[in-house]
Amino acid sequence: MMNVPLTVGSLLERAEKFFPKKMVVSRTLSGVHRFTYKEIGERTRRLASALEKLGVEQGDKVGTFAWNHHRHLEAYFAAPGMGAVLHTINIRLSPEHISYIINNAEDKVLFIDEDLLPLVERVNEKFKSVKAYIIMTDKDELPETTLSPVYSYEELVREGDPKFEFVKDIDENAPAGLCYTSATTGNPKGVVYSHRGIVLHCYAMGLADTTALSESDICMAVVPMFHVNAWGLPFAAAWFGSTQVLPGPQFTPKLLAELIDQEKVTLTAGVPTIWLGVLNELETGNYDTSSLRAVVCGGSAAPRGMIKTFETKYGIPFLHAYGMTETAPLVTVSRLKSYQENLDIEEKLDIRSKQGLLVPGLEMKIVSATGEVEWNGQDMGELLIRGPWIADEYYRDERTKDAFRDGWLYTGDVATVDEEGVIKLVDRTKDLIKSGGEWISSVDLENALMAHEAVFEASVISVPHPQWQERPLACVVLKAPYKDKVEKQEILDFIAPQFAKWWLPDDIIFMDEIPKTSVGKFLKRALRDQLKDHLVKNI
Repeated sequence: MMNVPLTVGSLLERAEKFFPKKMVVSRTLSGVHRFTYKEIGERTRRLASALEKLGVEQGDKVGTFAWNHHRHLEAYFAAPGMGAVLHTINIRLSPEHISYIINNAEDKVLFIDEDLLPLVERVNEKFKSVKAYIIMTDKDELPETTLSPVYSYEELVREGDPKFEFVKDIDENAPAGLCYTSATTGNPKGVVYSHRGIVLHCYAMGLADTTALSESDICMAVVPMFHVNAWGLPFAAAWFGSTQVLPGPQFTPKLLAELIDQEKVTLTAGVPTIWLGVLNELETGNYDTSSLRAVVCGGSAAPRGMIKTFETKYGIPFLHAYGMTETAPLVTVSRLKSYQENLDIEEKLDIRSKQGLLVPGLEMKIVSATGEVEWNGQDMGELLIRGPWIADEYYRDERTKDAFRDGWLYTGDVATVDEEGVIKLVDRTKDLIKSGGEWISSVDLENALMAHEAVFEASVISVPHPQWQERPLACVVLKAPYKDKVEKQEILDFIAPQFAKWWLPDDIIFMDEIPKTSVGKFLKRALRDQLKDHLVKNI
């Protein structure tokens, strides 16, 4: 058969050719804008040619520091289309982690949203490879900035070549994208996505038993475009000709509900905290959500009650999915098999609240210390994954050897699998805290806490939270001379400069002793049991 390379540029070419009238609805700081795929295609080609004029070559990294909007979408295709590598940067990382990943990736050019400039200006002196900054703004004049040299995105697009040709002869296994984890321990880990992997992942998004994305959909990716390529939706939606609704900066549950109502969104995707907020908004407002055929939820486990409310009260099908930065990200989707449709509602919820069935094209196994576990829904082990859109290493990172072995990705997730092949995640192999779809390292927080002169011991655990699913709670033993003399706020202020704000513990519990195992390790299970009903306070 023909050996035709699978390339990211071909995804947009199909949208230009077959769906030139379909729309991209983009919200920016100045309002809502509408572009056809024909217009998006031309603007993308102009942008790619402008990058070439700026000296970007095949294999160079092009960083984006931006919200979900049409300019970010154009960068999604312009960089890979010319043979460069799209590096989406998580704007919510700490300044130290932002500078680390830009240097680790060796970004040559940075695209920056106007309102995010201060975040970059705080750390740009640490950048070692950046040669140009491109400001994305709706205004005619560029904002004042300490960055240099700076270019206007729109001016570059106006001056670019509308007939620029995307690279055709690139190796489909060449890098097209780069994304970093949100750092479990230590620095974030980079994951490179190949052209082939992205295209095959798009195929997976269109399968009837996954998200069934198609031309008839109006797709709104709420999951950030700086997080695992917005779960691949911008690439797949363009390829299939789906209308895209991009919610832009600083959106609220009210705004999302309005966009669903006004734009007649059929498919949307985000983390559980997003949907908890939208549910609260639906309770107070009067919105028409009848267009929705599915809400896709991932990032962390969706509360069973939330799934039930979406499906029974509002009649909105809820798709529970699972993936990781390392998996591009789609791994499982929780859908009922045809013969399970006759189950009662509670039995169906039992299934839908699990992580679901493996997506076609991937392989998995669950392994304990004694080998592969039985498919009985009870025995637990670490989930291992492999497949054509699964990473096989971290980018320039010695931690590769810990996660990738014998051709498998060791996910670090503890899971069970039942007789039907349905996966349920049980815990992490390490005591990580997942807040709003992002990981927080308890170990890093503990080390920072114990650096305070008054702290003798510190252990950080997760506690349930009604909005964020989990939040960190710090358990601290003070040294004898400091007991009753140190306030919680003093300790929080001490560690605050070291972390992003959302990493900080929501509360600190002073204790006389932290329970330990027989070998002296903190017994976090006992702490969690002891404090499971603790009401998290905002200090």
